[in-house]
Amino acid sequence: MRIGQIAINAKDVERATAFYRDVLGLKLLFQAGPKLSFFDCGGVRLMITVPEEEFDHPSSILYYKVDDIRASYEAIKAKGAEFRDEPHLVAKMPDHELWMTFLKDTEGNTLALMSEVR
Repeated sequence: MRIGQIAINAKDVERATAFYRDVLGLKLLFQAGPKLSFFDCGGVRLMITVPEEEFDHPSSILYYKVDDIRASYEAIKAKGAEFRDEPHLVAKMPDHELWMTFLKDTEGNTLALMSEVR
């Protein structure tokens, strides 16, 4: 079994679509009317949607794996994203360090960038 799709709640799908496409740089696959946008996120489909009443709750935090966390942070911040912190060391593993930083999308959802630095 593998993840096929993840849904992200949005109050304004058009605004959120622009953020995920233009700021995060995800590939827009298609849109289905004004309330649904679909992106490719490393082979997993990401759905941006206005939540149905029974599914209107805070979203989970998605951790986007990047090769160079500092460069990704600077590039995304330069495009106007609001970060909660700067890239920081979370844990030292035997063969790498785990680095993270957290930001918000236009809908108030928390996202994270993570990098495994050798």
